[in-house]
Amino acid sequence: MGEKKTIDVLVRGGEATAGPPIGPALGPLGVNVPAIVKAINEATKEYAGMRVPVKITVDVETKEFEIEVGIPTTAALILKELKAEKGSGKAGLEAIGDLSFEAVVRIAKIRRPKSLAKTLKGVVKEVLGTCLSMGVTVEGKNPKEVIREVDQGVYDKFIAEE
Repeated sequence: MGEKKTIDVLVRGGEATAGPPIGPALGPLGVNVPAIVKAINEATKEYAGMRVPVKITVDVETKEFEIEVGIPTTAALILKELKAEKGSGKAGLEAIGDLSFEAVVRIAKIRRPKSLAKTLKGVVKEVLGTCLSMGVTVEGKNPKEVIREVDQGVYDKFIAEE
């Protein structure tokens, strides 16, 4: 492998184009930009509508490329689950939606590689904290109450370590 160039971009899942930021960054390297865009869209289609970090590494001599797809933010995953546009401007006063505890665990499992929490239970509590700041209830309750219940072991059967 010769000299490598790495470009980090944020794209909407499945909607990358040859325009900015990808085209201008890759154009000077003489690579097949449409092929890279197609590969990015294929790799990010499950995150449709969400902003996803993508790292593109190009071998300057051979023009070969690799794509590494990052993980959307916890907030983006919560909004996708709720099919909502944005969080509540008045979290604590105005709820934008309600998640099931299973949805919280699903989000926690996606986010886990990026979390500093040592256990899935810890990641679940991080997701609940994000729900709190966004004005999202969980099982019809304030996320603070659900965090207390998680600490008390109420949901242990849902978050047993694999």
